[in-house]
Amino acid sequence: MTLMIIWQSGINELLEYLSAHVLTCLVPAFFIAGGIAAVVSTGAVLKYFGPRAPKHLAYGVASVSGGILAVCSCTVLPLFAGIHKKGAGLGPAVTFLFSGPAINILAIVLTARKMGWELGLARAVGAVIFSIVIGLLMAFIFRREEERKLNDDNAGMFAGEEGKPVGHLLAFFGTLMAILLFGTMAIPLWSKVAIIMALLSFLAVVLTQWYDGDEVKEWLVETWKFVKLIFPILLVGVFVAGVLKVVIPEHWIASSVGGNSLSANLVASVIGSLMYFSTLTEVPIVKALLDMGMGKGPALALLLAGPSLSLPNMLVVRSVMGTKRTIVYVMLVITLATLTGMVFGSMVG
Repeated sequence: MTLMIIWQSGINELLEYLSAHVLTCLVPAFFIAGGIAAVVSTGAVLKYFGPRAPKHLAYGVASVSGGILAVCSCTVLPLFAGIHKKGAGLGPAVTFLFSGPAINILAIVLTARKMGWELGLARAVGAVIFSIVIGLLMAFIFRREEERKLNDDNAGMFAGEEGKPVGHLLAFFGTLMAILLFGTMAIPLWSKVAIIMALLSFLAVVLTQWYDGDEVKEWLVETWKFVKLIFPILLVGVFVAGVLKVVIPEHWIASSVGGNSLSANLVASVIGSLMYFSTLTEVPIVKALLDMGMGKGPALALLLAGPSLSLPNMLVVRSVMGTKRTIVYVMLVITLATLTGMVFGSMVG
């Protein structure tokens, strides 16, 4: 294998990502993240996700977020960075980080149709439980840092902070979410353009009526900060993921994840955590591997680890919450995916 082929694979992956995801996925996500940082009051974020928020509320809301957000492991990053910056507790923030890409209703339905209802159900249940367990474990492991945040005077001084009226926030973020969702839908191009133009027009009315110039300026400034923080690292990660596609032979992957052994599930979890899967693309890839002899346990392990983790995802998460926390998060995902795959494989095998 020549260096030129390896380089070309990385370039092709980068070009495909830029053409397929930047305008329809990442750009709206960056604007949503900037909006969270600029117009959502810190008190509102702390109410639902902060260290003092009731656990059932914080983890419950975070764990089902993927049912609303049809995002991939990279598109969720600006949103995660936004709530983390606003003071969200580590556990709920990580639960949101995992659940955003993992609990995609369309992907779960497609999994059930293509690979059987057992795998689809296991993926749905596993993703919800996973997100909560991983969030709770992260909060426990780093509880001293979380206790310092809880006792920090700055964490409590925003508790009664008044934010924008709920209706104004719903109109603003609802429009941005609609742009994100319609931008990723498989609908005719002319329909997509017409819908997005209408939504942008409505957004302009919302901003004109309910937001002043300083708020709009702050929104744009915060959005640009997230772009500078996340986008360059993301591009490097996508390029490396493309290189891995040709460096790791497909037949080796298939032969290494057959059966339901510990090594097969571990290999599937590690591969899933490194490779980048855009929304829904993991389904045909895993289906092809199943047809080539992949075990159902490793298939579930890959479906749990893959959508929520990727090399680009890891690089950006590290820049948001630090190296140590990122390593622990990745190890938790791989370990739980491996164990869940083994249990599932033994049940259906």
